[in-house]
Amino acid sequence: MTSFQINGQPRRFAPEETPSTLAALLQKLGVAPATVVAEVDGRIVSADQFASTPLSDGQAIELIKLVGGG
Repeated sequence: MTSFQINGQPRRFAPEETPSTLAALLQKLGVAPATVVAEVDGRIVSADQFASTPLSDGQAIELIKLVGGG
């Protein structure tokens, strides 16, 4: 099992279901990349780097959802 801390909560994935990149994780979670700001292990990741940002067991990931309003 691979485990990530996502927004402070542990989330485990079976080996065959483990997302290998940040973009794959967002897809698995049903989150549109354009609607979040992401941080991996304390480093902000720009949206154009989601697909090239590899993930590994034990990483801390913060996803902040952007909400429009006025």
